[in-house]
Amino acid sequence: MANDELAGLGSRLRSIRGARDLTLAQVAEDTGLSVSTLSRLESGGRRATLELLLPLARVYGVTLDELVDAPATGDPRVHARPIEAYGGTIVPLTNRTGGQRAFKQVVRPSKGTEATPGTHEGYEWLYVLSGRLRLVLGEHDLVLGPGEVAEFDTRVPHWFGCADDKPVELLSIFGPQGERMHVRARPQRAIDAT
Repeated sequence: MANDELAGLGSRLRSIRGARDLTLAQVAEDTGLSVSTLSRLESGGRRATLELLLPLARVYGVTLDELVDAPATGDPRVHARPIEAYGGTIVPLTNRTGGQRAFKQVVRPSKGTEATPGTHEGYEWLYVLSGRLRLVLGEHDLVLGPGEVAEFDTRVPHWFGCADDKPVELLSIFGPQGERMHVRARPQRAIDAT
């Protein structure tokens, strides 16, 4: 592998593992690699080889190209690969690193989960496809049903999850701070005066 593809590999490996909420020990068990080897790969202290990267790509559910951040081949199709994180499944619907990004999410119910609002930079738009979504946004505690939409600045403390014991399916569009959705509404027809 060229050095260009390997630059930043350790931080990408750490980021992918973190996004999947896995410990080094869990990845070691699933890949058969030692915790020490994994740690050194993530810190840049161990040179990556195909024998080390193949099991990691399999466990993380990504291709080798994605793992090493190989340059795009020009294929414009989005290859949606589900990511298991945050108690649900997230499917990226866009293939870009900056600007607005779209995701389909399935949130599974979890007994005993308390709403723990957090903040981060960005702006989010949620559209509920099925189920009932509980959205805690600032001092508001809302339940959204199919066809309902919420948009908010993610610097406002927020959390969302299932409102009952059934999964929720939703679309999410996330953008950088200050980049809001542009909504166009059809103008209301003028009433003919007769």
